[in-house]
Amino acid sequence: MAMWDRLKDQAKGLQQQAQGARGPAGQRQPGTGGPGASGASGGSKEKLVGLLKSQLGSLKTELKSGAYRDASMAMCALVAAADGSVDPAERHHVENLILQNDVLQNFPPEQLRQRFNKHVDQLTFNFQQGKADAMQEIAKAAKKPVEAKAVVQTGFVIAGADGYIAPAEAQVLREACMALGVSPQEFGL
Repeated sequence: MAMWDRLKDQAKGLQQQAQGARGPAGQRQPGTGGPGASGASGGSKEKLVGLLKSQLGSLKTELKSGAYRDASMAMCALVAAADGSVDPAERHHVENLILQNDVLQNFPPEQLRQRFNKHVDQLTFNFQQGKADAMQEIAKAAKKPVEAKAVVQTGFVIAGADGYIAPAEAQVLREACMALGVSPQEFGL
């Protein structure tokens, strides 16, 4: 558990840095990033994504269960479809991110593709039902706290790959935290 405590402390530090870059009314201070900065907290989300990716990589040997694999693919599909649709280019992009992810290389690529695409197809056909099914799959990882947090980290890494976490993606990540019994505040959500 000490590693998760360090992760929380590092995430809190990044969150405090981001809040310190804002003035009393929540306005950005000069030189702290403007409209072009990524995410709601400027570059802090980008730093947090990098930190989470690094922390996730350090758990590679522990994250080999089918529950983690399946929950992560459901999480990735939810992030991709967070805005209610997934165009072919976005599907392909997220699939590539999945296949390049160091931790997910624990699993055969075809297993990952199959599970990811199954969830994306369900979300595309009937978003509400697909979301309910994906959340059910995600919740199965709640039995092991390390895997539960890793599923959220995986979602964060995918969501933040473009340097920005959209509000719809942040909402999906918060909902996944709740399904997993993980505090969204641990991830700055």
